[in-house]
Amino acid sequence: MKKFLLVVLILTVVAAAASTFYVYTLLWQPVVPQPAPRPYFIVSRGMRLHQIADSLQQAGIIPDRNKFLLAAKLVERNRPLKAGKYAIAPGLSLKDLLSLLRSGKSMEERVTLPEGKTSEDYAAILQRELGLDANEFLQLVSDSSFARELGIAAPRLEGYLYPNTYNIYWGATPREIAIMLVREFQRQLDDSLRARIAASGMTLHEIVTLASIIEGEAVIDSERTVISAVYHNRLRAGILLQADPTIQFVVPGPPRRLLFRDLEIDSPYNTYLYPGLPPGPVNNPGI
Repeated sequence: MKKFLLVVLILTVVAAAASTFYVYTLLWQPVVPQPAPRPYFIVSRGMRLHQIADSLQQAGIIPDRNKFLLAAKLVERNRPLKAGKYAIAPGLSLKDLLSLLRSGKSMEERVTLPEGKTSEDYAAILQRELGLDANEFLQLVSDSSFARELGIAAPRLEGYLYPNTYNIYWGATPREIAIMLVREFQRQLDDSLRARIAASGMTLHEIVTLASIIEGEAVIDSERTVISAVYHNRLRAGILLQADPTIQFVVPGPPRRLLFRDLEIDSPYNTYLYPGLPPGPVNNPGI
């Protein structure tokens, strides 16, 4: 009987040791090849664990999806893998890889949002560069309550998304990015600029609206002063601005050569029909 118990004990110890060795090897043995088959891996929003495992194997980052799934159950199984774009280093173990994908430490992308472009243009750029949900971004731009929340006295954020080059982490939400662009606009409004706006007799919204028209009209920087003078004179005289950028704003689709029928579109943005400034900016100008 004692001999039998000794055999059972030895087998149990051997099994435990083998199991421990297997788990250790599973988690800590390097699996990402040298060199890594690609410099980054993207976890899209809404991806399930098995989809991530499939994508990792298809990309050649891991050799066996089933081992990845097992490792995910063994290590911090309650921590979800987070959407993002992750730098993949050669020689990572499954434990390292899981920790990375759970960290949310996404790569940053350098994204340029040019002056004079519309929110639709920005949404397309952000979708291309960051995988952003363009429709969600545009819904936020048109949300008057969101504009008020950010301290913008306007029905929408068109004109208040500051054009610049930004470092944005891949996976940032539309809300986070919209806030970033508006905060940069507000940061540019220093005391000197606020004083000049107050002295002009125009509101900030009117200034931004006029600036967007000038931005849309100017082909080169040197034209801005002349164009600005023309529109200021028309405003003072109470005559139609007849500004093509306001028509481009209401014409569906990308910018194109305007037709005579476009000038007859019944819209408050049509400065060929309605005097004064349109209801709001027609693009996002620099200030």
